[in-house]
Amino acid sequence: MVDLALLQSVSYIAGALGLCVAAIYYVMNIRETSKNRRATLTTNLVQNLAQQDSIRTWFKVLIETRWKDLDDFKSKYDSRVNPENFIQRVDIWTKCELVGYQFRSGLIDIDTVYALFGDFMINTWAMYRPIIEYYRKNGDFSDDYLVNYEYLAKALTKMKSERAPNSMALTPFGKDKLEVVLKS
Repeated sequence: MVDLALLQSVSYIAGALGLCVAAIYYVMNIRETSKNRRATLTTNLVQNLAQQDSIRTWFKVLIETRWKDLDDFKSKYDSRVNPENFIQRVDIWTKCELVGYQFRSGLIDIDTVYALFGDFMINTWAMYRPIIEYYRKNGDFSDDYLVNYEYLAKALTKMKSERAPNSMALTPFGKDKLEVVLKS
């Protein structure tokens, strides 16, 4: 005959095994959900930044906007002088800040950002960094305005210098200016 203690032990073991299987399933489910969230964020990022309107705005902000020095910038593009350019800049900067926040939070990986928009984000930061820093010091922007974008730009610039050091000189701003981003 089967002993009651043996049946009770088998019952405990079966319960423990069931609990282990449930825990393993739960962990696998969480991992899969995390992958799906990253894929959704990446898709949303691409849809947001790779639209024709966004690319057109980025082109205006990055390629069509030119100045010699800070005074020239302020006379041509300051928000009080050229509100349309200001709106376009802030649109791009805010999108980059959001991507930087997602990267810092671990919601999106740097390889994805680098592959999709690395050059645009690096060049835009290199171009506007002195302007942003001026407005931070001047009090027009808060001290922490665009800190996530700054963090992202430094990480992307470092990746660029490691993966494609020769192509850094091909940017509109040159290798020297981008190395300043790395050192800061």
